[in-house]
Amino acid sequence: MTFIGWGIFGPEPSWVFGLINAVAVLIIACPCALGLATPMSIMVSTGKAASLGMLFRDASAIENLGKIDTLIVDKTGTLTEGRPVFQSVEATPDFAPHDVLQWAASLDQGSEHPLARAIVDHARAEDIPLTKPESFDSGSGVGVSGFVNGKRIQLGNSALMKSAGIDIKVFQEHSESLRTQGITIMYLAVNELLAGLLAVSDPLKSTSKEAVIKLTADNVKIIMATGDGLTTARAVAKELGIEEVHGEVKPQDKERLVAELQKDGRKVAMAGDGINDAPALARANVGIAMGTGTDVAMNSAQLTLVKGDLMGIVRARALSVATVRNMRQNLGFALLYNSLGIPLAAGLLYPLTGHLLSPMIAALAMSVSSASVAFNALRLRSVRVS
Repeated sequence: MTFIGWGIFGPEPSWVFGLINAVAVLIIACPCALGLATPMSIMVSTGKAASLGMLFRDASAIENLGKIDTLIVDKTGTLTEGRPVFQSVEATPDFAPHDVLQWAASLDQGSEHPLARAIVDHARAEDIPLTKPESFDSGSGVGVSGFVNGKRIQLGNSALMKSAGIDIKVFQEHSESLRTQGITIMYLAVNELLAGLLAVSDPLKSTSKEAVIKLTADNVKIIMATGDGLTTARAVAKELGIEEVHGEVKPQDKERLVAELQKDGRKVAMAGDGINDAPALARANVGIAMGTGTDVAMNSAQLTLVKGDLMGIVRARALSVATVRNMRQNLGFALLYNSLGIPLAAGLLYPLTGHLLSPMIAALAMSVSSASVAFNALRLRSVRVS
């Protein structure tokens, strides 16, 4: 259009002027700066995040994290250290505490859950011989089950016992007392009979409370969803200042909670570290896995926090906001360059100045615009995210 317009309506030599201006317009209109605007910001941001122990799997997670208004967190390994300490074992009159611990530890050899590791480690420290289970199932989300020495062993929370029709009233009062201290309770049944109770504690991470405070101050609603008992979950939530708590939830319950919140128009992030969290991590707008957790959780998430530190979410969110702002700045630079450059290259000022924009100047301007976008993106390296 520039070439034809100048050729028909321009002064002599009109077609020469038309060719010069057409070349200048082609150079100015090259979308290099626009093409670099978003990828440069994402590339620099991803590198910055990696240096801080935050691994993003895709660009959408970087863009979406800053928009999150609801964060669902698991308890064990996410809010807590994930290195539980065995507290005690008790048995019903028909069983011995030694046998209860032996059965529980033998069955838990097939589990990756931190609570299971605490039981197994304690049994080994006590030199209790363990038997390899003939079968093992952890698919319930509320505990584990299998066969040890021909006996059917079930180990888990009250929901597992209830589903199996096993009465746990004998331990009810003592269990509630332990749960109010934030201690996790697991019941063990042998051949459908209640055999005992195991208590395990898991201290909170030193940064969990600070992270909850900062995220809440940033208008992010925190919800705890855990497979632990509701009393234990509430005790931990009270210490951290979390108001909404869901206890004894199964993997499908966590996923359903995410879906319901999304249906209400919420932007939901899910943070967890275990196999039970994988469905919810995959369903959330942004799934966040603790690097100290299972491979299944990390494969289901868009963001992995290498150190397993909840403050990583605060830092990642700040970086997300800075990255989106940087992308908008880059797009603004590129669009402003094209909006001003194309009319000048087409000869808009020729009637006033008598000069045309040289294609060499246009090429220089194009390079400067691309460089400005790149240098602006590099500013993300020095952005403060703590």
